[in-house]
Amino acid sequence: MSKLKRPAIHYFLLRPLISEYCGALLCRGGAHRAVSTWTRLDFQSIDQKWQKRWKGLIPTSETTRKDGPKSYVLPMFPYPSGALHIGHLRNYTISDVLARFKRMQGYDVLHAIGWDAFGLPAENAAIDRGVEPAEWTRQNIAKMKEQLLAMNGSFDWTRVDANGFSWRSGAKAEKVMLKQWFIRITAFRDALLQDLDRLSDGNCWPERVLAMQRNWLGKSEGTNVRFFIKADNAIESFPGSVEVFTTRPDTLFGVQYLALSASHPLVTSLAKQHPDLLSFLDTISEQDGDSKAGFRLPKIYAVNPLASLPDMPDFVKQPLPVYVAPYVLQDYGEGAVMGVPAHDERDHSFWRRNEHKTIRQVVVSATDFVNSIAQTSNATSKSAFTPKGVLSTACAKFSGLPSADAAKTIIADLRKIGGLAKDAQTWRLRDWLVSRQRYWGTPIPIIHCKQCGAVPVPHNQLPVELPELHRDWFKGRDGNPLESAEGWVNTKCPSCGEDAKRDTDTMDTFVDSSWYYMRFVNSTNVSQPFDPDLADAMLPVDIYIGGVEHAILHLLYARFIGKFLATTHLWPSGGGPENCGEPFHRLITQGMVQGKTYSDPLTGRFLRPEELDLSEPSKPKIIQSRQDPIISWEKMSKSKYNGVDPIDCIKSHGADAVRAHILFQAPIGEVLEWDEDRIIGIQRWFGRLWRLVEDVQSRLAKQDILIDRISDSPSFNASSLKAVEADIWLVVQNTIQSVTTALSDTFTLNTVISDLIKLTNTLSTSSQDMAYSRVVYEAISALLRMLAPVAPAFAEECWERLHSYPDSSSGASPRGEPESIFLQRFPQLDGSSDMLAKRRQTCAVQENGKLRIAIDIAQPPPDLLQKAWGAELQAWVLMQIERSDEGKKWMENHKGKQWKRVVVVRGGRTVNFVG
Repeated sequence: MSKLKRPAIHYFLLRPLISEYCGALLCRGGAHRAVSTWTRLDFQSIDQKWQKRWKGLIPTSETTRKDGPKSYVLPMFPYPSGALHIGHLRNYTISDVLARFKRMQGYDVLHAIGWDAFGLPAENAAIDRGVEPAEWTRQNIAKMKEQLLAMNGSFDWTRVDANGFSWRSGAKAEKVMLKQWFIRITAFRDALLQDLDRLSDGNCWPERVLAMQRNWLGKSEGTNVRFFIKADNAIESFPGSVEVFTTRPDTLFGVQYLALSASHPLVTSLAKQHPDLLSFLDTISEQDGDSKAGFRLPKIYAVNPLASLPDMPDFVKQPLPVYVAPYVLQDYGEGAVMGVPAHDERDHSFWRRNEHKTIRQVVVSATDFVNSIAQTSNATSKSAFTPKGVLSTACAKFSGLPSADAAKTIIADLRKIGGLAKDAQTWRLRDWLVSRQRYWGTPIPIIHCKQCGAVPVPHNQLPVELPELHRDWFKGRDGNPLESAEGWVNTKCPSCGEDAKRDTDTMDTFVDSSWYYMRFVNSTNVSQPFDPDLADAMLPVDIYIGGVEHAILHLLYARFIGKFLATTHLWPSGGGPENCGEPFHRLITQGMVQGKTYSDPLTGRFLRPEELDLSEPSKPKIIQSRQDPIISWEKMSKSKYNGVDPIDCIKSHGADAVRAHILFQAPIGEVLEWDEDRIIGIQRWFGRLWRLVEDVQSRLAKQDILIDRISDSPSFNASSLKAVEADIWLVVQNTIQSVTTALSDTFTLNTVISDLIKLTNTLSTSSQDMAYSRVVYEAISALLRMLAPVAPAFAEECWERLHSYPDSSSGASPRGEPESIFLQRFPQLDGSSDMLAKRRQTCAVQENGKLRIAIDIAQPPPDLLQKAWGAELQAWVLMQIERSDEGKKWMENHKGKQWKRVVVVRGGRTVNFVG
């Protein structure tokens, strides 16, 4: 007797049963359809409305709350070029989001802004236009401030100092011999290097930036080796030897020449006797540091110190030519380097250009050593052998020794003979040259007196201000106008009272940008740079945001100034013993913003927008040839026709949509490929959220439920929630945890947007059946407060709508306008997550007994588990599966499939679709 066959089950035939049990939770119509239909909001009007309301809301007092937590969030300030670019907008969006978040957490937040106003670009622009640099700068500042206000930022504008700063210059530099001022930054080099380890703890600074700083400091441990210098004729003040610093004493057998810097004493002495040498020295200022040009000193040669050891090969005793080379720096070692063409790429290139002789290889790989002889390679060899290895058989008693052992042995032997070698270290870091022969900068506060020399300007006469010059001076003139400003430059000596002159140099603009963050703490102080108590209260900067292009000089100089001032009365604590005068605790470097470019496949020429047919954005065509252009992402520039005006974007889409789009499209440290077409996705999300707020508010009003008290914690007991309510509240708690971590620790701001979108979708699909519930209100309240730092104006608008309960007669809210969302507390965990998670279980979804997915679902209500007939339990579990992202995707992939039966066992922990 055959068994009765069950009829085939189409999953979607279960929907009526699901809806009967769970209301509209899975219904494709109702609220879900309503919030999916996007009605365009007037984002520009929302921006304007709330920008007016915010005036006076952001705290601007310079007095800090000593009993409360502080947070100093600072973006690198802009150079006032007159126009923001998308990179600016990304930088300031990040800082504003973090500042608003901290403020909503209850911190006393300093979020200042200023202008990188001094510098050569402004002076050159003024000369080109025949206007004063100050006038040009002020005009640009006014334009850029208006642009920054349009982005819905929460900057404290009262901190802007009248003085500006700059760290950029694209002007051509000239090399001339001058007496100039230096700051002795090298006195802090050990601290600058050692304390990088502190900044690496907890990933406070990106490792890439730390590596760049270490490389710039450039500490090298090595050896000073003495080469004797011989000459065919007597030379006045001729040195008997030259010390050379090297980190590879194992290559001494391969030295084939000596190179000296242009300012080495021997070179300057010989230049008086040799016109050809003098002419060569005159050309060095026009050559870069990588030049392989050289001038061989006539009748001068060097002797390898190995020649002083017994039983050395003859080639070691041969005289070595001595060159003057642009690549040799006077302040590296003693201004002399040993040339080893076989084992250094730079030396190899120099030798090939200047000598064309055999190159002597003396270090070989271990595998080659067995067959090695006196190694040589032709001068046309394309590269040097730079790794460490084994000394060849040409190296006498050192033959066969590994490089490290050979180096130690060679140094030890040379020490025994007249101290020809000694341990040494050298640094790449040099003292900071701060003199600039320009007008638009900070004057160097020094007065020059014929009797007293260089005299500092007295403290009571600081700061020294620039004189105002007539705009006619800047019409096509070169040079430093301060030199001809007689009323300013001529003064009295502070020491003896005699006639004297001011120093007409201005400071490197890195000087200003290296301490502006300290001035923001106390920007109105007229008697000193800043108040020490305020510095101790607010410094260091907690979060510093800017481009990685400033990873070396700006950050290094700022670190130096911080450490120096920590030794003075101005910042006595230095941020505490663990901080050691470091100015920035956490550093965020945002990635570059790239624009879409189109180029001609035949010529490679970048195409203008008017040369393209973009009627089908996914299939662009070159109008003239009808060919497909090459599409790439490049750094935005005018020459590539891929620049984007952020203000145009804000006018088109609203500031908040642009802000959210910037954060969502890429992690903040990575390159952002700017695609304005995708902003519509953010706007649609905002549309869904707005409809959700409207729906919930109207239901609350119909139920006559008035939210009189907005608290930091929910007004219900999570343990008593129904299953659907518990599911929603668990998602809310998980979102709060994820978003808080992203905003305070990992700074993965793109995940903040994705988390808030997911929470919006969860509430949109689950709220209609329980719109009267306090849980839904608390969930939407938390969502809006988490959204507020990202989309401040839109969040304010939603918050106001959620709490508006119009009177039936007047249409006015009986409570008036609700408080700003930024006066509310950022959502906090209520401790219910673990308890709510225990009310969930893992469900294994099988297809014909084979596991397909395992998802997390709520535990079935007890009454379903106790019923004899399992159809309702089956419908409930299937509904839970479809509510998850993974389950919904699996269901959609099997849409239309006829199942023979669906088996639910183990209380919903296993579901087997049998087909």
